[in-house]
Amino acid sequence: MPIDRISRLRDYGVFRDFTWPGDLADFGKYNLIYGWNGCGKTTLSRVFRALERRAPLTTGQATVRIDGNEVSNDAFPQVTTPVRVFNRDFVQESVFPIGGGDVPPIFVIGKDSVEKQKEADRLKGERTTAESSLSTARTKRQDAERAFDKFCIDRAKVIKDTLRSPGSNPYNNYDKAAFQGDAQKMAAENNAASHLLDESARETLLSQHRSTPKPKVQKVTFAIPSLQELADRISAILATTVVSAAIQSLKDDATLAEWTRHGLGLHKGRQSKKCLFCEQPLPDGRLAALEAHFSAEYEQFLRRIDEQVGQLQESAKAAGQLKLPNRAELYDDLASDFDAAQEALSQALSAFQEFVGGLIQALNAKKGQPFTSQELDVSVPTVAADAVDRLNDVIGRHNQACDDFQTRVSEARKRLALDMIARDQAEFVRLRDSHKAAAAAIQPQEQAVQRLTQEIQRLEREIVEHRQPAEDLNEDLKKYLGHGELQLAIKDTGYSITRNGEPAQMLSEGEMTAIAILYFLKSLEDRGFDGQNGVVVLDDPVSSLDANAMYLAFSLIRNRTSNVRQLFVLTHNFSFFRQVRNWLHYVPGQRDRDPVRRPSRFYMLECVQSNGQRSAVLRPLDRLLQKYESEYHFLFACIYRVANAPSPESMETCYHMPNIARRLLESFLAFRHPDAFDNLWGALREVATSDEARKGRILNFVQTHSHGPGTGQPEHDPSILGECQSILQEILGLIEAEDAGHYAAMKNLVDPSANGAGEA
Repeated sequence: MPIDRISRLRDYGVFRDFTWPGDLADFGKYNLIYGWNGCGKTTLSRVFRALERRAPLTTGQATVRIDGNEVSNDAFPQVTTPVRVFNRDFVQESVFPIGGGDVPPIFVIGKDSVEKQKEADRLKGERTTAESSLSTARTKRQDAERAFDKFCIDRAKVIKDTLRSPGSNPYNNYDKAAFQGDAQKMAAENNAASHLLDESARETLLSQHRSTPKPKVQKVTFAIPSLQELADRISAILATTVVSAAIQSLKDDATLAEWTRHGLGLHKGRQSKKCLFCEQPLPDGRLAALEAHFSAEYEQFLRRIDEQVGQLQESAKAAGQLKLPNRAELYDDLASDFDAAQEALSQALSAFQEFVGGLIQALNAKKGQPFTSQELDVSVPTVAADAVDRLNDVIGRHNQACDDFQTRVSEARKRLALDMIARDQAEFVRLRDSHKAAAAAIQPQEQAVQRLTQEIQRLEREIVEHRQPAEDLNEDLKKYLGHGELQLAIKDTGYSITRNGEPAQMLSEGEMTAIAILYFLKSLEDRGFDGQNGVVVLDDPVSSLDANAMYLAFSLIRNRTSNVRQLFVLTHNFSFFRQVRNWLHYVPGQRDRDPVRRPSRFYMLECVQSNGQRSAVLRPLDRLLQKYESEYHFLFACIYRVANAPSPESMETCYHMPNIARRLLESFLAFRHPDAFDNLWGALREVATSDEARKGRILNFVQTHSHGPGTGQPEHDPSILGECQSILQEILGLIEAEDAGHYAAMKNLVDPSANGAGEA
């Protein structure tokens, strides 16, 4: 498939933002691209080399149209067009590696190896199928491994996020490896079900995990008396009667009896013979009668009742003033147990206080009726006798947790982690087994590919013969260099370069160029390259060659590339350019009236100044380069056109003029004053037809604003470049004054319509 055009090349070398011009013809079968050094030839060849290597560009963006289809930079690995590129990268990588090494061999097929080659090709087809299956198996393994890893990473993160805490905690750094180890152990022991927690247990353990150390809590020391025993005791008191010489009126009236009993005490204490209430004398025997009524047994019984009431009141008071722990003082996971125990104790205390109140009320009533037997009408309530113990049990667990805090928290985290691992156990086992199965499937595929490769290599060792290419290369070298000192010696892995039988040292640039281009041209016969369907790219293939070697190189290039599907030649050497141009002008079909059907295309690379930067552009070859046999004609035409433009040229155009002017003057003066041409100024001083100021102005223009074959530096003085047209006119005037006949002939070639061949 042919390469039609470089549709887009952006931020790659000097190609800042190149787009294929709409008026530029697509590439043909033969393509000649002329450009000075620094204009982007090597950069362009590297785009072709990226296609050869099926690798995207490492920088920038490229789009190439191949057989009518636009192929972006990212799609280069899928390009199937065979491409071979000769450029400095090829030389450094394949012929003269920077790190040293032998030259790779060129493989050809021996005459007696056709059947073996067919078998090798068949096996290669099988290997391609096996490699496809291996690639599919590897992809499945990668997918399974990626899914398994992602699952383990995600689950480890969940455990880590759930159980992380300040300070030392093994789950703060819980990762994929830890999860895999724990999950694998659980799978081996097959006990996932035993580690599952219900929601209640899980919440309890989460509370333990989140807890912080707390102080111990004092236990409750109150004990609820036996209510039945109290009831029995009070019932016995109520059933007791006092035996005495009772006064009926007092016996029947408990209030009067209590009032009288209190008054008797006052009278006896004051030894009064009169009634303290009415101050009338007490009747004889009244005090004795009252004392007989309120006998010692009576008083003792009442004191017994008072003592019992006091005890009951103390118990009720203690129950009422009992201070229970605050639930916030206990660990959160004990809160529900604490609440239940506290509620039970509160109910028990309330029932106890109510019951004691009823007993006290019954005793107080008995005090008013000590002479009659009574029954207790207060029922004994049912209370939780172990309520205090239950509460103290919760407090005890809290206090134990204080002693074992770190162990308790660690155990809670461990159980929570195992619970989460157990919940994911089925998916873990599924993904693990899927990954194992995918990995196991690769080995048979690898063995099949290896077996086929070994068989192919065995056949190729029998087929391959690279002695003949070496002999051909040595013969070509001898013709190139005019001697047979340099040879390619055969080695197991390729060729080594020798000089007079010894490893070659200190190769000249010309020798290296000769070996490189000859090796490249011979490699086009390699059975690994399909030339009839392939693309060949040559970037400056004759650099550093002398004239004779250059002509021989051109002859070999023409002979060995004429049958390729597509050819690109990029050069800055005008002599070589002229040879290729003349060849391509006369290839079959080039005279076709329809330019689209002509096989040869001619282009030129130039650098223009755009937004303060050098930028490469690809254009049709200038007609003067198409027509004339010397680059000098083209340079003269460029200067003449700008110097005689009807209006001043743009700054962008002027940026190139100093370099072009320098090359024109060097060519002209080297011919006119060869004995004085040590440098440009030395030659200018020999020109007698121009004043020194004029020469200095010209020299300043071409020296300051020209740097060899490249374009000018960015620090050009715009004010001087603004005088570009007038200085170019002075240069033409200098040439005319030095050789009027030559100037007239050149002017007539460039501008035949001008009036008079000798006019300035």
